[in-house]
Amino acid sequence: MQLVAKTFKGLEDVLAEELRQLGAGNVTPGTRMVSFTGDKRMLYKANFCCRTALKILKPIVSFKARDTDELYEEAKRFEWDTLLGADETFAIDSTVNSEEFRHSKFVVYRVKDAIADYYMEKYGRRPSIRLVGADMQLNVHIYNNEVTISLDSSGESLYKRGYRVDQTEAPINEVLAAGLLLKAGWDGSQNLVDPMCGSGTFLIEAALIATNTYPGIFRKSFAFERWKDFEPEMLDEIYNDDSQERTFDYKIYGSDISLKAIGIATRNVKSAGVAKYVDLKVMPFEDYTEAPANGMLITNPPYGERLSLDDVDAFYDMIGSKLKNVFKGYHAWIIAHKPEHFNAIGLKPSTKLEVNNGALDCEFREYVMFDGTFAEFRKQGRTIKGEKKERKADSGERRAERGRRRDRREPPRNALEREYRKPFGERFKNKERRDERGEDREPSKAERFVRFRQPRLYSEEEVNRKGEVTMRHRHKKETSED
Repeated sequence: MQLVAKTFKGLEDVLAEELRQLGAGNVTPGTRMVSFTGDKRMLYKANFCCRTALKILKPIVSFKARDTDELYEEAKRFEWDTLLGADETFAIDSTVNSEEFRHSKFVVYRVKDAIADYYMEKYGRRPSIRLVGADMQLNVHIYNNEVTISLDSSGESLYKRGYRVDQTEAPINEVLAAGLLLKAGWDGSQNLVDPMCGSGTFLIEAALIATNTYPGIFRKSFAFERWKDFEPEMLDEIYNDDSQERTFDYKIYGSDISLKAIGIATRNVKSAGVAKYVDLKVMPFEDYTEAPANGMLITNPPYGERLSLDDVDAFYDMIGSKLKNVFKGYHAWIIAHKPEHFNAIGLKPSTKLEVNNGALDCEFREYVMFDGTFAEFRKQGRTIKGEKKERKADSGERRAERGRRRDRREPPRNALEREYRKPFGERFKNKERRDERGEDREPSKAERFVRFRQPRLYSEEEVNRKGEVTMRHRHKKETSED
């Protein structure tokens, strides 16, 4: 069957790779989504195992509609009683990108009316709307005039893992945190440091990835568990299969300037069952004087949007200084909202990735902190992610290429073209030599053909006997008065 996994902008490639690893077929990344095929087990596994999916949808009907009336009629044609009983409950959400359908809530109302009228005409009663914990959850997706109605197999968004017991003021989303870790290449083969850990989301997701523990283990339920064809034994098999889990021999270090944040992170880490892998302490980033060997740094510093900073530029300048002086040999990954934040860091990034953090357009940048010089770094056989390996042509090769391009041009057709195809400096050197020799010479062929006439403000007829100039507009005025 055809399935769709929704995700954040910038994480489509990571989600696609996750689905391939799970055995999904026909995996095709799109915009904020990945389509794939699979059976019922694959649908269960996608919900239970994917770290970067927000929803797993199962399309049930597609059609075209030019307005809300056509939307109502087409939605009403579907046999809804094959999925939902008249005494059960349902909920609808929508994603709309269309000039014809401008109000997503009205789209929801019309589809709801179509379903209700279908049951009333057939059974004389109808299922009820229930916003939380409905028996069937639907998603209506409209792009231009193309409509797809899908069953939402996840229910609550999959970023709600179930381990978070408390949070700080501006926590990073769990799906985004996992996606950024995977994009950074985190696999648990080294130490990890988050010096501004907040409620500990990066730390927990890093521990789950390092041990290959699936995020669905914390969920209380999925929407597909209320479907008529739900097979609890199949879900139990997936839940109890720990054959892919692995040991983690390194450590994850988290710190924060806030005692309250560290208290919240401690409770979340214990709730997720990864306390033995995570070391937490209260310490501001500027107090770091040393870092664990063989590590990666990843952090989500405050942007000055919801968390106030007295001097944002000085704060990010301090981050750059600490990276350069304390975290030598590290690959440091930072997500931030504004370009000036990165400019204040004062380091050249090796990788830039565009991502969304909530409603904010952000960048996720990597800084490779060499332990020594860049030449020594390269001698060790190490490279920067995304670095072009092919050698650029040297200056001699570039000059030869310019000469070949020049030779391919058509030859000049006359003396004028030959003169003006000469390099700028050569033309004016020749002019200076001619000026030094004086005018007692025969003009060249190019000079005979090109004559420049000095412009004049008045003609000879406009000068009277006294040498005065009669202005044209005055002359016309005097003439008109006569």
